Amino acid sequence: MPLQFIRWNVDPVMLHLGGFSLRWYSIGFLLAFLIGYCIFYRMCKRENVAVKYLDNLVLYVFVATLAGARLGHCLFYEPDYFLTAAHWPEIFLPFNLHTGEFTGYQGLASHGAAIAILLAIWLYNRRFHVNVWWLLDRLVIIVALAGCFIRLGNLMNSEIYGIETSLPWGFIYERNLETVPKHPTQLYEAACYLLIFIVTYAVYLRKNGRMHNGRLFGWWLVALFGARFLIEFVKEEQVAFEKGMSLDMGQWLSLPFIAAGAVIVVLSYRGMLADGIFDAKANRDNTGKKH
Repeated sequence: MPLQFIRWNVDPVMLHLGGFSLRWYSIGFLLAFLIGYCIFYRMCKRENVAVKYLDNLVLYVFVATLAGARLGHCLFYEPDYFLTAAHWPEIFLPFNLHTGEFTGYQGLASHGAAIAILLAIWLYNRRFHVNVWWLLDRLVIIVALAGCFIRLGNLMNSEIYGIETSLPWGFIYERNLETVPKHPTQLYEAACYLLIFIVTYAVYLRKNGRMHNGRLFGWWLVALFGARFLIEFVKEEQVAFEKGMSLDMGQWLSLPFIAAGAVIVVLSYRGMLADGIFDAKANRDNTGKKH
């Protein structure tokens, strides 16, 4: 007998404590930061970089991820709803102002998080003068793993899945009253992000951290957003205005990242991105002269 379709009706809440609910999605988010911290800590120790830089970086990236992902969803996918006098406070509040219903910030966009993280790295560099390219090469390794956890959280929430499929691994999302199997695009993305994490971390370990700055980051942009672009072809529209579009919003937002990644790779191979852990200002401050 062939493998039958998978009927998916998992409770998105892992633990109920009175009025408090702990979701699988939240657990995945926290695990991503915890494991990411441990991996980056080991990188700092391997390359003899003071751990004090890591503690500040975690705060910058954590705030940027949450704020960017939330703003990205509200501005890219539902501007007609959130950019109104009646609803704009809901961008920041985890409940519906009119009904009082707890929404838990439903709606996060990875593209918004990516933009906010880049901005946070720029602000971080202005204060600590760590070479941006060196930092991004290592940070994206962790971000790929975080993306895997977050997509698994989407699966537990029965959200962001694909179009109808006849493939035997199609998921019937019964919690959403679906009756036909759909592509489990959360698993497709999670698998791609996990593979990108394994490959990039393996490259880092094989080279023992001695890489040309920017090169890993550039290839990472091409690989991760390229995978996202392709998977979007079998993903359901997230919002009504995407209906009838040749490319959906996720694909349009992915294209600039793919192009930027290709440019960064070329610049790295041409030796146009500064190597080293700290930028020129930090080197002057530490030695009194520019290296």
